[in-house]
Amino acid sequence: MPKRGKKYQEALKQFDREKSYDPNEAVVLVKKTATAKFDETIEAHIKLGVDSRHADQQVRGAIVLPHGTGKTAKVLVFAKGEKVTEAEKAGADYVGSDDLVAKIQGENWFDFDVVVATPDMMGVVGRLGRVLGPKGLMPNPKSGTVTFDLERAVKEIKAGKVEYRLDKTNIIHVPIGKASFEEAQLAENFKTLLEAVAKAKPAAAKGQYFKSVSVTSTMGPGIRVNPSKVSE
Repeated sequence: MPKRGKKYQEALKQFDREKSYDPNEAVVLVKKTATAKFDETIEAHIKLGVDSRHADQQVRGAIVLPHGTGKTAKVLVFAKGEKVTEAEKAGADYVGSDDLVAKIQGENWFDFDVVVATPDMMGVVGRLGRVLGPKGLMPNPKSGTVTFDLERAVKEIKAGKVEYRLDKTNIIHVPIGKASFEEAQLAENFKTLLEAVAKAKPAAAKGQYFKSVSVTSTMGPGIRVNPSKVSE
């Protein structure tokens, strides 16, 4: 284990590492332990009792957090014809087709956070599967990023829509705001996320669904949340 700095050690004294807190208490503590000189991101980490290797146990979706994430996402849209104008009017940062594919492939360009595409553009976007896939940027109907309703998709993302999906270790990592947010805002964002993940429980999931839950700031320690206090 690398030696942690003084601020991290001080943060550890603010709470009991062995204890699991209810979600609202955890939010209060995570704000207290975020002492960096920049506005730290607050993240939720949720380990689920599912096996992501099985198609019928996937957990994936997207939600608009009531108070956003504190960061405005840069949106790239693949569209053609009148849909280009719709995307631009909705506030997309980049809109294009083959030109954007060439830029990403040729220049290793990734100055965007979310990719949206109309269904008729997925053939074009498919050529980027190898580079977008591993970064979690591939458009997907389940997360609302493959759609003809570009106005709604772009506006929701700009308003604070986040995608949640399992990683290989069956953990979901999602930002729920910034350390500068009020406790009530973080708590509401956290609750919204937990409720969405609970609703997305696969029918094939057996046993305890929420295995472990924690919240952490960019530089701070993880604070455990009592899984039984999380609505299932």
